[in-house]
Amino acid sequence: MTKLLMLYFISLFGCATSANQTSVPDNVETGSVKDTTEVMKTGAENTELYLGQLKNKKVGFVVNQSSKIGNQHILDFMLSNGVKPTKIFALEHGIRGTVADGDHIKNGVDSITGSPIISLYGTNRKPTKEDMTGLDVIVFDIQDVGVRFYTYISSLQLILESGAENKVKVIVLDRPNPHANYVAGPVLEDKFKSFVGAFNIPVVYGMTIGELAGMMVGERWINEAANCNYEVIKCTNYDRNKLYPLSAWPSPNLPNMRAVLLYPSLCFFEGTDVSVGRGTSKQFQIFGHPAFKDLYNFSFKPMPNVGSSSPPQMNVTCYGRDLSDLDPDMLFQKQKIDYSYLVEAFAATKKTGVELVTRASHFDRLAGTERLKNAVTSGKTIEEIEAMFSSEIEAFKTKRQKYLLY
Repeated sequence: MTKLLMLYFISLFGCATSANQTSVPDNVETGSVKDTTEVMKTGAENTELYLGQLKNKKVGFVVNQSSKIGNQHILDFMLSNGVKPTKIFALEHGIRGTVADGDHIKNGVDSITGSPIISLYGTNRKPTKEDMTGLDVIVFDIQDVGVRFYTYISSLQLILESGAENKVKVIVLDRPNPHANYVAGPVLEDKFKSFVGAFNIPVVYGMTIGELAGMMVGERWINEAANCNYEVIKCTNYDRNKLYPLSAWPSPNLPNMRAVLLYPSLCFFEGTDVSVGRGTSKQFQIFGHPAFKDLYNFSFKPMPNVGSSSPPQMNVTCYGRDLSDLDPDMLFQKQKIDYSYLVEAFAATKKTGVELVTRASHFDRLAGTERLKNAVTSGKTIEEIEAMFSSEIEAFKTKRQKYLLY
């Protein structure tokens, strides 16, 4: 009897631990992660707060590889708990996260659940009336990166809007944002609105995706906001000033925590001919250009891979900086966009006689303004660039305060 009791308690506590811990993706480097005194649970893991609402309902799911409850994909969990997805909506990179950047997603049928897949990254980016027909509720469970030009938040805006227009409730399952501990970068100006910048927020907005959903509705950034029936299932024991492991990497081009944390600083290079490592194993952890050969010893050659079928500077050797040894904890504690990389690259282009900003319209869409491009190419210092945006950042922080949940 004593042995049986011991085995029972061991199994009981072992199950409790695995159910409450956010899993780390297999075979990828996470960097170190801050210890927490209490176990953080994502919104998805707080199933007691929303599972009852899904029973005997026609449910649509917006999910990808990050949509996990512990180590189990949320769709598998739902099936085992009597909730069969009526429709699955696919965003950029697809529901398994393996589609290359920018590639259109096709409609289809999910081989695991047998449910129809409706693409929201192809012909339509907003669910149509037909897409919403027959649905009672949509569950949105996607790991956000916390950067304005990461397209999942633009998709959420359109899903909330379609829900309001078609009287379908939207449940947002909140998750930690690796950039929730600070606000930085220019606030988007109206004339630069696009799918990579849908609303007037800074590049780094310092809110979880659930908090941002509240702001979208509260600030009337969606049509028929007054009719929007939505609910955010909060994380528990979440501290925005701590760095947590993610359930899966957000996309093939953000393969570890270092890349995620460098992303807001390096993504501006996408409006230039400077490579940020797409087509290598160090995506968003390096940068370089073929013309920099005499300035740097480090080199790399972008080649087609899962994350990028046609990367910038493909098959060309680039020379530049290797940032892949930077400590993720250090990057997290910086709490800033590091403009030094842009400033350094501009100095290198001047020495080598090439242009830095070769795709000005895209650079400005990412920045949300022309002011960043003009500041860098006119030789402004890092301190001068940061000071340019300080007042608008403070104004946004005041506005966002009433929408913070943690």
